[in-house]
Amino acid sequence: MWLFRVTLVFVVGACCAYDLGPAQRIKLNDGRFVPNFGIGTWLGFSRKGDRMPVVDDSVEKAVGWAIEAGYRHVDTASIYETETQVGRAIQAKINAGVVMREHLFVVTKLWNDRHLKEDVVPALKESLARLKLSYVDLYLVHWPIPQYSNGTYYDADYVETWKGMIEARDQGLARSIGVSNFNVNQLDRVINLTTVKPAMLQVEVNLHLQQPELLAFCRQHNITVTAYSPFGELVSSRATSTTPPPKINDPKLVEMARKYTKTVPQIILRYLVELGVIPIPKSVNKQRIRENLNVFNFTLTPQDTAVLKSFDRGYRTIKPQFWKDSKYFPFEK
Repeated sequence: MWLFRVTLVFVVGACCAYDLGPAQRIKLNDGRFVPNFGIGTWLGFSRKGDRMPVVDDSVEKAVGWAIEAGYRHVDTASIYETETQVGRAIQAKINAGVVMREHLFVVTKLWNDRHLKEDVVPALKESLARLKLSYVDLYLVHWPIPQYSNGTYYDADYVETWKGMIEARDQGLARSIGVSNFNVNQLDRVINLTTVKPAMLQVEVNLHLQQPELLAFCRQHNITVTAYSPFGELVSSRATSTTPPPKINDPKLVEMARKYTKTVPQIILRYLVELGVIPIPKSVNKQRIRENLNVFNFTLTPQDTAVLKSFDRGYRTIKPQFWKDSKYFPFEK
């Protein structure tokens, strides 16, 4: 009996010893919790506007480094073609005893060619096979736009797609469900025409595009917001002739970083955290992955917050105008 009790205490102690990372946990409207910081795995667009191809194992390495550094929120999508690498990295860190599955928050997304209600669950099962997981913590409708891979639009109302997402959740394949790149009217329609409110909205939020009206709507309806492209076109290599200020070398940002003994990207990420959104910066550089997460040991002053807020220009980094003819296009044309 004594030996059994000692063994039990040891096992419980081992479980509790796992590092949950520095990010805070935010309660979703369905009662589940999400870390308020994550790593993105979309490789982005080339200068020509083409989607960057996956040509090596850099994403797998990046996710592994991120988990080691304390990230517990990993974002991917079927269209990124990174689910397999994300799955390998997760399994490796679980097998190595670095993290437990239940301590990770894994997100993937439904692509535009699977918007029919009956296609949602099969699409998620395919993603789960690539991830080598039995469930994801969050499944998102990536865009409200139904379009086949050949470019042809088809009629699939995102409200019906959402009903397929509810089925996926009810089957236990996704613990939580949400949407991405939906506008206020689209969100409102989903809320009013179905029985389940999205737990998450994932949209672009950065200094150039702070989306106060959309964020206010989400706060009103208790919908958590994830911010993709958190740096926008801050870095010169991403900037175009139409990019508004600031750039990463802006004197105000440089001085702010000096004052807090941080980098400019860390200042931006801290601002987004304090704005109440969840940044998911993408990087395949080990040092930058570690640096990005190091934003939970300082707080911005109200004066610095006001300066950062003043940079909002309503300027989008992600401008998919090739979809502007769709009746479901969510942005200004």
